[in-house]
Amino acid sequence: MRRVSVVVIGAGQAGLSAAYHLKRRGTHSFVVLDAEPAPGGAWRHRWESLTMTTVNGIFDLPGFPSPPIDADEPSRVAVPRYFAAFEEANDLPIQRPVRVSEVRRNGAGYWIGTDHGTWLADGIINATGTWTNPTLPPHPGRETFTGRQLHTSDYVSAAEFSGQRVAVVGGGISALEQLEEISRDAATFWYTRREPVFREGAFEPEEAGRETIAKVVADVEAGRPTGSVVSYTGLIWTPYALAARERGVLRRRPMFTAIEPTGVREADGSFTPVDVILWATGFRPALKHLEPLGLRNDRAGSGSGEPRSNPVCTSSVSARPSRPWGPTGRAGPRSVP
Repeated sequence: MRRVSVVVIGAGQAGLSAAYHLKRRGTHSFVVLDAEPAPGGAWRHRWESLTMTTVNGIFDLPGFPSPPIDADEPSRVAVPRYFAAFEEANDLPIQRPVRVSEVRRNGAGYWIGTDHGTWLADGIINATGTWTNPTLPPHPGRETFTGRQLHTSDYVSAAEFSGQRVAVVGGGISALEQLEEISRDAATFWYTRREPVFREGAFEPEEAGRETIAKVVADVEAGRPTGSVVSYTGLIWTPYALAARERGVLRRRPMFTAIEPTGVREADGSFTPVDVILWATGFRPALKHLEPLGLRNDRAGSGSGEPRSNPVCTSSVSARPSRPWGPTGRAGPRSVP
């Protein structure tokens, strides 16, 4: 059993930023435990067509300006390389692959159980993001479907759907991009629970970004469950969204009422045969390892909504907007891992 002042769980953008500031402030001892076998966090698993042209903007890590980029390079290569350079430059105490299974109170501190032994710490910073906890909403008949079902986290490329009939479920950024890609070589049907709302004008980090963060922080501090990214930002008219509109692909259908063995039952009672259902239904914070701490309230948010002093910090959104990097360095909505 090892003891440190702080354990940071996760080495994505939030975890690396936290580690940087712990070291900068002279924290006596801390460690970063990362479940991935190499730098990059969730970016290591992005689909191959998500290039640096199509990402929505990634903010610089603290004190480490982003390098020039190749706009056509896959983000799952470029971003992990940037993270790796940051880790090396700052000589951060990262141990990987180490998967945290549970966190429990231990007197005034915490006991952290992992697949590589246990740790004791005075405080923890949880930065596990959402990628490992995809949302698959229950739906009548889903288990009867004889075709293929997959989530955004399983998506690799549009080529695997060529010539098929594909139902794309979801109204977020990933759903739009994958809908546009798949529709080039397959018949697509787009389903959402609510009518999608597109934002007019650009998303400027210094204004819209700060407003978005303030809304998320308000929900967290009040103990309310946070919503999806687009519930705060609205959808952006990205190049792929515009391309889909121009080709007539953005024909949204209300959510189907049931899934049957060879297709879906539409809201109007008609039947649409499909070969594939792609659930682009987002992610939830990966917090299962924190369940022993009893942080959730009866609204599925964290805490009671009352101010308190607690050395547990969970992070899913950067608290400080900064310059996003992309093919032109232009402002765009932050990509949340």
